[in-house]
Amino acid sequence: MASCMQCGKELTHNEIGAHRKFINRGAEQFYCKQCLAAHLGVTPERIDEKIEQFKRQGCTLFV
Repeated sequence: MASCMQCGKELTHNEIGAHRKFINRGAEQFYCKQCLAAHLGVTPERIDEKIEQFKRQGCTLFV
């Protein structure tokens, strides 16, 4: 499985999806949720909220 390009944490499917949704759909290296939140200047909870919103909308990047 992939690991965070900043901190090295093992990534979940949804963390990879979040990076692709917010940063670059074609990315091959990813941030974990905490590092992505810091990069975007939001809280990790806000990332979770957006993931749930996109899942409800049918986005296939998330499970």
